[in-house]
Amino acid sequence: MVKNEWGNSIYPLVPGHEVAGEVTEVGSKVTKFKVGDRVGVGCMVNSCKSCQSCSDDLENYCPKIILTYSVKNVDGTITYGGYSDSMVCDENFVIRIPDALSLEAAAPLLCAGITVYSPLKYFGLDKPGLHLGVVGLGGLGHMAVKFAKAFGANVTVISTSPNKKKEALEHLGADSFVVSREQDQMQALMGTFDGIIDSVSAQHSLVPLLALVKNHGKLVMVGAPEKPLEVPAFSIIGGRKTVSGSMIGGIKETQEMIDFAAKHGVKPDIEIIAVDYVNTAMERLLKADVKYRFVIDIGNTLKASS
Repeated sequence: MVKNEWGNSIYPLVPGHEVAGEVTEVGSKVTKFKVGDRVGVGCMVNSCKSCQSCSDDLENYCPKIILTYSVKNVDGTITYGGYSDSMVCDENFVIRIPDALSLEAAAPLLCAGITVYSPLKYFGLDKPGLHLGVVGLGGLGHMAVKFAKAFGANVTVISTSPNKKKEALEHLGADSFVVSREQDQMQALMGTFDGIIDSVSAQHSLVPLLALVKNHGKLVMVGAPEKPLEVPAFSIIGGRKTVSGSMIGGIKETQEMIDFAAKHGVKPDIEIIAVDYVNTAMERLLKADVKYRFVIDIGNTLKASS
C-alpha cells in the first residue's frame, strides 16, 4: 500500500491496520464498549451491513467493505489507519482484547492472526493429527505455524531458506522443515499433506506444492503475489485437489480468534519500536530484516517525541 504496488493507494496515506489501545471516548449510542476498555481494530472499519456476506458475519467479503485506511468512507472522507495517537471507529468493527493478551501482542493478530486462523477453521484444517504445511516463514507464516500447533496438527514448514530451519523447529515448534529447492526432500513428502497454507507473496510455482497434497487435500493461498500464478489442470484433477484463497475474517470470527489466542497462549513474535523509527523499520522490512512483526509503540513514544 505504501508503494502503491496494488494500484489502489490514496495519498496522503496513513497506514496501520493492526491497531490496539484503550477506549478514550464513546458516542451516546454506543453500547458495546466503555471508556478504559482494551480494544483493537483490524483491516476494516465498516461494511454495508445488509448484503449476504454481512448477514453471514463475513463482513470481510462485503462488496462495499471499508478498509481501515486509504479508501473512501461512508461520509466521503478517506480513512486513515492506526499510525496515529487516536482513531474513531464504528463499535461493530471493534474487537475486545482479553486481559491475558498484552496490547502489543494483540495488535498483529488483528490481521496476520485472523488471516491464517480463518482458513484453518473454514477448510477443516483445525483437527488434531492432521499433517499441515506452511509455505513461507514471515509475519503470516509464523502465525500459521503457531495456530496449527495449537490445533494439534503435525506441522511442516516449507521454505526456500535453509537458514530458517532452526528457527522453525526450535523456536516456533514446527515438527519438520523442508527446503523447497531440494527435490529429494520434496519428493519424500509427496501426497502426505492434508492441507497447506501458502503465505508467500513472491512469485512461485504452485505445482510442487500441489504434489505434496493428498487426494482431496487443500492448498490455501493467503499471500498476494503481484502477478497471477498458474495452476495446470492436471495438478488438481488427478486427486480432486483444491486450490483456494482466504482474506482476513469477519468480526465475529476475529473475536473468536483473539479469545482462542489468549486461552492457548498464541502470540506473535514482535519487535517494539518507537514512532520515529518507522522509516528505518520500512527499510528493514524491504530487506526481510524483522522477526516477525514490528509493533509501533505510538502511545508512549509519540508523547515523548513531542
